[in-house]
Amino acid sequence: MSISIPDLVTVRARHPEAIAEAAARRVRRPLLGASGRLMIVAADHPARGALGVGDRRTAMANRADLLERLCVALSRPGVDGVLATADILEDLLLLGVLDGKVVMGSMNRGGLSGAAFEMDDRFTGHRAEDIARLRFDAGKLLLRIDYDDPGSLTTLESTARAIDDMAAHQLPLFVEPFISRRIDGKVRNDLSAEAVTRSIAISSGLGGTSAYTWLKLPVTADPDDMAEVMETSTLPAVLLGGEVGDDQEGAYEKWRKALRLPTVQGLVVGRSLLYPADGGVEAAVDTAVGLL
Repeated sequence: MSISIPDLVTVRARHPEAIAEAAARRVRRPLLGASGRLMIVAADHPARGALGVGDRRTAMANRADLLERLCVALSRPGVDGVLATADILEDLLLLGVLDGKVVMGSMNRGGLSGAAFEMDDRFTGHRAEDIARLRFDAGKLLLRIDYDDPGSLTTLESTARAIDDMAAHQLPLFVEPFISRRIDGKVRNDLSAEAVTRSIAISSGLGGTSAYTWLKLPVTADPDDMAEVMETSTLPAVLLGGEVGDDQEGAYEKWRKALRLPTVQGLVVGRSLLYPADGGVEAAVDTAVGLL
């Protein structure tokens, strides 16, 4: 569909209440549909200042282009919903493309990419009360743990409170944990089997209840380790996509193998589907859906 930025700006400037009205009339659905699987498209990267895709440093900065790609992805059969920050979700609400979709609000965006305070990832996005008020269906948070950075303790504590708050509203919360460290000043996530196992163990035990906690996990550096790694918790999990570079087929094969594991319920994939190497959003999304 063609996105009219002037029309969106006019509504936002003259009728900001239209966002709440659109949220109130949105047709909702259960988190898991008849297939029992989830295919979520992620677009919460810009709010962390992470705009790059491959060698295109500001690929996600053009909002009209991003919205068009999201609308195409959401229109494809088998796509269950979208994960994004308030600004993007509200644009999609105004465009009327979220009926019958799972809507996931991104909660902590304070750990800006490349910042000295990146590990102190405070909750500057959706709160549990916002997700409930807007009738969204779930939340998502990022939990990077660097044993050498005190900022990770703030993130751990605020993550536990967010889990409690979401559970009080009986809303699912997808926790994306990593063991991380700085290499040459840049935060790197450790995808070894031991590190992913430890991140699962830590995140599964946060909060006063895990009843509404899901995990959002990477495939380990060696995909053959995933079966043992996923034995760490009984919490339902989805696989995250991340950037896959030029080896799209290799990424698909890793996902396909991990999706056979009993706790893995689906995929949450962003840039590799919205900005595929070959440029075709429809084909990339349809291939990912086919893995389920």
